[in-house]
Amino acid sequence: MDPVDFAARDASGKPERVSREGKELWPSEAAVSDRVGRLIEFWGFKRNMGRVWSVLYLSPDPLSAEDLREALQLSSGAVSMTLSELGRWGVVRKVWVQGDRRDYFSAEIQLWKMISRVFNEREKAEVENAIEAFEEALVSLEPLKASPDPKVRARAELQFERITNLLELARLGKRLLDALVTTAKIDAEPLVRFLLQRPK
Repeated sequence: MDPVDFAARDASGKPERVSREGKELWPSEAAVSDRVGRLIEFWGFKRNMGRVWSVLYLSPDPLSAEDLREALQLSSGAVSMTLSELGRWGVVRKVWVQGDRRDYFSAEIQLWKMISRVFNEREKAEVENAIEAFEEALVSLEPLKASPDPKVRARAELQFERITNLLELARLGKRLLDALVTTAKIDAEPLVRFLLQRPK
């Protein structure tokens, strides 16, 4: 089988197989890595992070940085930086391959564990920052609620009520994230698989 050229597409838009030296990618790997890259970019990460993780996730064996460079047609620097970022998030780890001095990498395959870590380190921090900002905004409105100007008082009361609603929503979001992260400390994979099953 020939490797997949990511730039080549057939009439239906699916990747075509063309000859290329180096690591082979099946059409399934090309399609998934492309889509996960786009999805993860939508969430604010770099597209190559999703592409590299996908190839590792779908690989039956650990891959070297050179394997990934050839498979995804990336520069050595881009692969190195991407692997470093994925390692920091705990979704890719180095593994030792007997008889080979190169570094090899494998992907975290417990999806729930991976997602919960992102929730804990990124989304939770953003929600906590929002809670702090909303609380400070409410404090700043207190003197305005006692203003002798009725228009100022009315505006302050309206803002106080609406910011309080935002604060309650943010606190609810934090409780939900805390529950998700706590659940991930136990084996949540069976529950996730059950929830993702297609109805028969």
